[in-house]
Amino acid sequence: MNDPVTLPLWFFVTLVVLAGWAALVLLLAPGMRWFFRRRINTVIRQIGDRLQVELPSFKLTRRQVLIDRLFHDPKVQAAALACARDSGESISLVWRRIDRYAREIVPSFNAYLYYRIGYAIARWTARTLYRVRIGYVDEAALARLDPKSTIVFVINHRSNMDYILVAFLAAERATLSFAVGEWARVWPLQQLVRAMGAYFVRRNSGDALYRTVLARYVQMASEAGVTQAVFPEGGLSVDGRLRKPKFGLLDYMLKSFDEREEKDGEDRRDLVFIPVGLNYDRVLEDRSQLLKLHPQTRRPGKLHGVTIAAGFFLRNLTQALSGGWHRYGYACVNFGTPLSMRAYARERGLHFPALDDAARHVEIVVLAERLMDAIGRIVPVLPVSLVASVLVREPQRAFSELELKAAAHAHMRALEAAGAHLYLPRQDQDYAFGVGLRMLTLRHIVSEEDGLFRAAAGQYEMLAYYANAIDHLAGQRQVPGASDC
Repeated sequence: MNDPVTLPLWFFVTLVVLAGWAALVLLLAPGMRWFFRRRINTVIRQIGDRLQVELPSFKLTRRQVLIDRLFHDPKVQAAALACARDSGESISLVWRRIDRYAREIVPSFNAYLYYRIGYAIARWTARTLYRVRIGYVDEAALARLDPKSTIVFVINHRSNMDYILVAFLAAERATLSFAVGEWARVWPLQQLVRAMGAYFVRRNSGDALYRTVLARYVQMASEAGVTQAVFPEGGLSVDGRLRKPKFGLLDYMLKSFDEREEKDGEDRRDLVFIPVGLNYDRVLEDRSQLLKLHPQTRRPGKLHGVTIAAGFFLRNLTQALSGGWHRYGYACVNFGTPLSMRAYARERGLHFPALDDAARHVEIVVLAERLMDAIGRIVPVLPVSLVASVLVREPQRAFSELELKAAAHAHMRALEAAGAHLYLPRQDQDYAFGVGLRMLTLRHIVSEEDGLFRAAAGQYEMLAYYANAIDHLAGQRQVPGASDC
């Protein structure tokens, strides 16, 4: 009875591993899930008590439930049968593709991560890099919105900072669900993006089955009241101007939108687009974006790119430690007048579910152009764009500071007369002019010699990049038309 039992080492190691696994699964994992669920519920209660945010049940639904709901959606299943019939592919393989697409698209929103970690990081990052300001807000129109409406922020896209800036500024009113491109599908960024409630979109996908799955997810989220943020341009501005809008996501949202307030005894949500215009005194990606204007130019290798980024970081760190670092100027966001699709559809006599693809396509193009026009009209005029737009008119001319200031003041008056929204730091036009000129001079985009200022040699494109952000506001250029995604 008391004789020792000898076990092979491999068998003993296996027992230890199995025992550890059992302890993890049966004891630690449930306890950890309970702990984090409790913390998440606490955050949700605090959001309801302190902030004007009502989290829709759709965002709090477990991700696997949403994936199953999307997989078994009647329209998705009908598309699967059609795909199998047309391509000759077995239905089981088509179902595997649908499951893969659904898992790729559906986010896994975590309220604790969004408000306790994501919000703090976004606030710190935005405020560290910029003097963040909210400029114009159509408060009266926003106050008239039905609180049960599905809100979609449509935003111009100047920088990847847009995600951080808008999410930070809107956090006290809504949790935003962004449509994010495939660039973010890298570990561990994609896990963080999903936990923040964003969903991934394959741009220019020609796979009809994928587009059906994506469309149904967007429609489900819209019908459930999930607040979304969309960049109609589909990508960053290359030359600083507003790009032609793409309308794929708009089409998905409106394809099944019913303007009637009630159907089958159930209240239906309105769909409301809120135009958002943003601008920066310095865009972090400006030089890399301008490189795209010259596809024949040889690109720096990865090692050289890393070296440049490291040098940029160390230079700014050194300046910060020595007290000589300045933030990258102002970043400003304007919120325009909401556009109710219920009112819009009634005004134009539209019932989107009854339109065929061609007719709906025409209407979406009209809507996309209207939204881009609304976005363009509320892009804020910031100091750097203001001064750059004066200098870029006569790049060879050398201005004295007094001449440049007089031209900038005249341009301010012209912009105000055109209805543009100027952000004037300290409500002081002279100070705004000084800020813009100083930043352009410090970055060597503008050179000073004997008290005269002109565009620095080889920097005309950079100067034009910042001037282009507002060149449409004085009626110089029309906002471009729409294109498919």
